Amino acid sequence: MRLGVLFSGGKDSLFACWKAMQHEEVACLITVVSKNPESYMFHTPNIHLVGLQAEAARLPLVEVGTAGEKEVELLDLSRAILEARERFGIEGVVTGAILSVYQAARIQRICRELDLWCFNPLWHADQEAYMEELIDAGFRVIIAGVFSCPFDASWLGREIDRRTLDELREAARRYRITITGEGGEFETFVTDAPFFSRRIAIEEASKVYRNYSGLLRIERARLVEK
Repeated sequence: MRLGVLFSGGKDSLFACWKAMQHEEVACLITVVSKNPESYMFHTPNIHLVGLQAEAARLPLVEVGTAGEKEVELLDLSRAILEARERFGIEGVVTGAILSVYQAARIQRICRELDLWCFNPLWHADQEAYMEELIDAGFRVIIAGVFSCPFDASWLGREIDRRTLDELREAARRYRITITGEGGEFETFVTDAPFFSRRIAIEEASKVYRNYSGLLRIERARLVEK
């Protein structure tokens, strides 16, 4: 089955892509670029770098824009999926949804309307086991946004390795957050994955942070040999 992967540049969409590759053919990546940083549907931190990740993955990218208006943005998602079907003959769509019923239900509805299969390899997965597998598989993931206590500015740009995962476990225990960031506590950016031909080197970035809310803005990055 030929699949299109809903692609944000964060860990969940890339991990879902990798899982899909183990069973089916991934024909393209699909990205919706929202002008609204508070989008209900779409990841926004460093979304401008998905093209670099697609190049590293050696996969074509279908990219459309949206104003990010609640519910209206679903029309833009549908337009992107339609374009992927027309250009690459996809028969299904892959998502990185873990717990968000809001996102999953809307994507599934669009897929039903377009007569496409919807594949959610992370849906209700054990979050600790998922994070362990992410690290073991060789994904290199950095924290690109923080939006809750206890994350101070030092978390921005930190790689999610075993030490960081231990700290996330402790934070989850103390503050009742999710260790995957699925509750909106943090966002990520992937610099390397098992299916990347090259890795992403960040050459210039800046931090904006205030009151447990901040972003790592990656201003310049390039592909380098592994």
